[in-house]
Amino acid sequence: MIKTVWLKRLLILSSMVLLSLAGWLWLTMLSPWFYERPDDLPAIEQRTHQVFVYGTLRYAPVRLVVMGSFGAPQDAVLEGYQRNGLDLSPQPGSSVEGLLLRVDAEELARLDRYERLGVRYERMTVTLGDGTRAWVYLRLPERQNAFVPNVDSPIALVP
Repeated sequence: MIKTVWLKRLLILSSMVLLSLAGWLWLTMLSPWFYERPDDLPAIEQRTHQVFVYGTLRYAPVRLVVMGSFGAPQDAVLEGYQRNGLDLSPQPGSSVEGLLLRVDAEELARLDRYERLGVRYERMTVTLGDGTRAWVYLRLPERQNAFVPNVDSPIALVP
């Protein structure tokens, strides 16, 4: 009797966690709220685009939820940049490993939404190590250090 009560509670809790996760994914990536494409951005050309990804979009389940496809990923390297968390910054002699995705205009629009194009990131054309030209999302300069802690703060986070 006691085991079935705990099993039911575990099942209910697990269902609530999964529903919460699904709701969060929908709100942040697919819903009509929380992001409007800035009017000053150019329209997306109706063609196949190549996009270099280096963070969460390297993972197939994330790409499937965000884009609705896998994007035919291929290993790729972006030279002359270094990765700082989820950001890239120019750094001669460095390189960043990632994936090259082939996407259509609709998938690129979904990527723009996920990356909050014009709000958090900008989409720039880069040349990869093999000479391929591709889009890459780079954090906007005014947002570059948005999540870096203030070292002059009198509050110690680590003893």
